[in-house]
Amino acid sequence: MKYLLALLIFAIALTGRTQAIVGTWQLTEEKTCFLNQFEKSETEKELESGLGGSQNSVAKLIKFDAKGGGEEGIFSTGKKKGSGMNSFKWKIDGQELHFIDKKSGIITQRFVLDELGTSTLRIHNAARDCEVKIFSRVK
Repeated sequence: MKYLLALLIFAIALTGRTQAIVGTWQLTEEKTCFLNQFEKSETEKELESGLGGSQNSVAKLIKFDAKGGGEEGIFSTGKKKGSGMNSFKWKIDGQELHFIDKKSGIITQRFVLDELGTSTLRIHNAARDCEVKIFSRVK
């Protein structure tokens, strides 16, 4: 009986994480390993502060559905369809998020779930801790 109760609690906890990721997320910040190696010069800092928003805003979105499918792509303002759309399957295994190829079933990318809240998703590449992606929930 104890084992059945423990299994039930584990299944509920696992389902909760899976349900929390379902929805549409927008990439708000991305850090690469190269950012840590190079410091910005004063000129770069001045130019960066002078750059304003462009007329054509774009956003990288990733969608996770409840059945374990998903897609990611670049969306422009005023357009329903994104460009460079990539479909995949996904699975959460403990603290890891796996992207799985639909045809072969092979894990193509592995990410560690650093934070999964109602409005924030923070992951990093399982092979490289310095590659961090931060998403905000859109829908």
